[in-house]
Amino acid sequence: MMEAGSSNSSGQLSGRVVDTRGKHRIHAELKRLEQEARFLEEELEQLEKMDTASASCKEFLDSVESKPDPLLPETIGPVNATWDQWFEGPPEAKGCGCSIL
Repeated sequence: MMEAGSSNSSGQLSGRVVDTRGKHRIHAELKRLEQEARFLEEELEQLEKMDTASASCKEFLDSVESKPDPLLPETIGPVNATWDQWFEGPPEAKGCGCSIL
């Protein structure tokens, strides 16, 4: 006969079930959530120390716009006037046979 307080093969203690795996899962999940909360708090602190994004973006945009694009040639007017026909609308929209315009 078993004594009170001793465990049997199914993990029961005198009529009480001890679920150590469930406790471990809950404890592991709690630790994960605490770690995620610490990470988010650190990220929030870093964001609070940063300048506002709009000021940084404006500064970057000003520096980019002030310099010409090295990949594009600098021209004052069209190099070839025949290219203008592709970027301007037709002289008369009614006479255009295309379906786009």
